[in-house]
Amino acid sequence: MKRRDFLQHTAALVGVSALPFTASAAGQPRRRLTRIGLELYSVRDEMARDPERTLAAVAKAGYQDVELLWSFGNFGRSTAQVRTALNNAGLKASSAHLSAAAVLVGWQRSLDIANTLGHQYLIVPVFTPDTTRSLDDWREWADRFNEAGEQARKAGLWLAFHNEPGHLTPLDGQVPYDVFLERTNPAAVRMQLDVGNMAMGGADPLEYLTRHGDRYWSFHLKDVVADGSRDTALGRGRLPLARLLGAISQIDDKPCFVEQESATDQLAAAAADLAYLRALEF
Repeated sequence: MKRRDFLQHTAALVGVSALPFTASAAGQPRRRLTRIGLELYSVRDEMARDPERTLAAVAKAGYQDVELLWSFGNFGRSTAQVRTALNNAGLKASSAHLSAAAVLVGWQRSLDIANTLGHQYLIVPVFTPDTTRSLDDWREWADRFNEAGEQARKAGLWLAFHNEPGHLTPLDGQVPYDVFLERTNPAAVRMQLDVGNMAMGGADPLEYLTRHGDRYWSFHLKDVVADGSRDTALGRGRLPLARLLGAISQIDDKPCFVEQESATDQLAAAAADLAYLRALEF
């Protein structure tokens, strides 16, 4: 079951820019991530077989947070069952990915469920092809997000949007992702930056952090192979992950999720990615 169609929309990975300022350059102590989460798409096959056992294995590997997949129906589990499984595993779920349709139908009910599960963010990763045919479609989505985001704020939650590689494909001479980002209200809508997807779409995630750093409050940490065609284990690709982490302001307050989509042994890959990040200084 596929969540991405990025193999049809990838572009060559561009070179990344140098940071204008880093903690190490200023003589400050180097840092490490204090809290690392796992996007459950990384272990989707294991979750489909046995969600409870997989969550327990994720916690045993050392993860503290997970990002749920409402768009996968939480793998057949009810809200109460998900809450129990998280509690039993000792995990928090600070966010979930859900379909764009949820913003339009039953939104208040979704906000109530999110509070039950202890979420901080509800994040939409993609729109349907028939609702992104033009820049006006993207503008209308932005307006809908502004309205839904205001409702989310009243419930103590945030609505956010996640970038996919295809979001950077120009329409009528403009990048639709940029149009959406600029039209959404920062007081109502936040952004989740998937650094790997940004690179696979042909853009520089560091450059986006420089321009729009105040919009990004959640992150997917993903590395990509040399030609930008797919992801790979953290530290084995082209992305300067230490520089990227060093460029994120208030990083201790912003959820960071591992996501490796192409691994064969999903649990082993998730454990290896966690070990890499735990040791990474920035």
